[in-house]
Amino acid sequence: MKRRNFIKSTSLISLPILVGGMKVSAIPHSPFSNSLNGSDKVLILIQLSGGNDGLNTLIPLDQYDKLQAVRPNVIVPESTILEIEDSLGFHPSMTGIQNLYLDGKMNIIQDVGYPDQNRSHFRSTDIWTSASASNEFVTTGWLGRYFDSNYPGFPTGYPNDDCPDPFALTIGSFVSQTCQGISSNFSTAVVDPENINNILVGEEGDVDLSTCYGMQLTFLRQSVAQTNAYGDAITAAVDNGSNMADYPADNRLAEQLRIVAQLISGGLQTSVYVVNLGGFDTHANQVTNTSTIEGEHAALLKILSDAVSAFQQDIELLGLNERVVGMTFSEFGRRIKSNDSNGTDHGTAAPLFVFGSCVNPSVIGENFNVPDEVGTQDGVPMQYDFRSVYGSILMDWFEVSESSVRDLLYDDFQHIPIIQSCTVSSELEPAIASYLDLDVAPNPFKDWTRITYKSKGEQTRISLYDMRGQELRVLTNQFIPEGEHQLRVDLRELVPGNYVFRVQTSTGQRSVITQKVK
Repeated sequence: MKRRNFIKSTSLISLPILVGGMKVSAIPHSPFSNSLNGSDKVLILIQLSGGNDGLNTLIPLDQYDKLQAVRPNVIVPESTILEIEDSLGFHPSMTGIQNLYLDGKMNIIQDVGYPDQNRSHFRSTDIWTSASASNEFVTTGWLGRYFDSNYPGFPTGYPNDDCPDPFALTIGSFVSQTCQGISSNFSTAVVDPENINNILVGEEGDVDLSTCYGMQLTFLRQSVAQTNAYGDAITAAVDNGSNMADYPADNRLAEQLRIVAQLISGGLQTSVYVVNLGGFDTHANQVTNTSTIEGEHAALLKILSDAVSAFQQDIELLGLNERVVGMTFSEFGRRIKSNDSNGTDHGTAAPLFVFGSCVNPSVIGENFNVPDEVGTQDGVPMQYDFRSVYGSILMDWFEVSESSVRDLLYDDFQHIPIIQSCTVSSELEPAIASYLDLDVAPNPFKDWTRITYKSKGEQTRISLYDMRGQELRVLTNQFIPEGEHQLRVDLRELVPGNYVFRVQTSTGQRSVITQKVK
């Protein structure tokens, strides 16, 4: 049997090795030994598959009139928006998440994406799960690489006395690519943790490892043995765990998160859990013909909001809230303009939510300024690179060094204050970096324009993007001395339309939309 076909055929999926014939439940546990960086912290990843419409999820109230003009058939009535700040509010279906934000348990990062946006579902998902640049093809996941750096040689020798539990769990039929290592995936896939049956290994016997048959049979036996061993650990956690909150019925995401809470409370020392909510590819019927607060997108946002709210309540009642943080992500946002099918098409950046008792309860970033003239291909410009979100969580939640983060992700990593102390309120530097004081004039421009900005003496990258998220030109990427600086940019070769200048330093960023005219 091929390795891939074997993995797909099991109800609990992992990769090989036999634990000396001993059931994993008989191995004495070493607390937190197989967790990320020796920490007892847990990260929940909620993948919103299909590309979530960020502009109808988190709505910039100060841009409402402009949005209404370019997406009149999908935007919700202004009076129904759930306000959280003077100029920002949630879709009316998201009362649970609104309450989390108002209770100080939600961090919002505005307009998260990556340079040179690829609007393909498959390729963009690969980029988000691998944390690669858009022009790189990486076969490992961002968390898989970190696990590999700490547990070299996996899966050979695992589980063992020090690492008896799965490193990561995916609730579903397929392992998450975020956890793909060099030789195998560190994630175990679980469909129904309350109904795990051991797979028969078959009779042991000598095999000739020099033959293809012998190698395949050995691999199969080892895979089954490891699957059974991890299955015993998960079954024990299910038996020991519980839930204390009421989860909404007929909510497929809530059921996944309920399982996660039960496993954590049952003592499973797994660092990463991945769950999924699909259906966000809303090209049509995003709203109904009679109401923009109803439809497929509203239903999905209610599922997400109700599930996250119930999960957070559960882990608080279970006393786990200082150990658990959750994060949403989607492969891209949607375009600024709606289409004629009561939907929206593939776009660029979108908001990302991080929730828990230990987050910095704030909105990071500025409201997107809708251009006066919006093209049919225009998306929301990126404010924050998603790899900086990943890296900031690795640093502040799992205490990974900044140098390791840069090695694992990318050199231009920018720390974002997403996580704070669970018990001590502290002043966190805003990631907007208002000191940059970015200005572009003339704007609109014809042939050239001038960028004026301030630096406090640091590495600075200034780039020009189009409204599809493509990085057209890197104007500078070097150490800039402290003080005010100007950069004259000749743009005669550009066609008329909207563009974005973006300045990023190690501590913040600014973006300005500019328009080239004939």
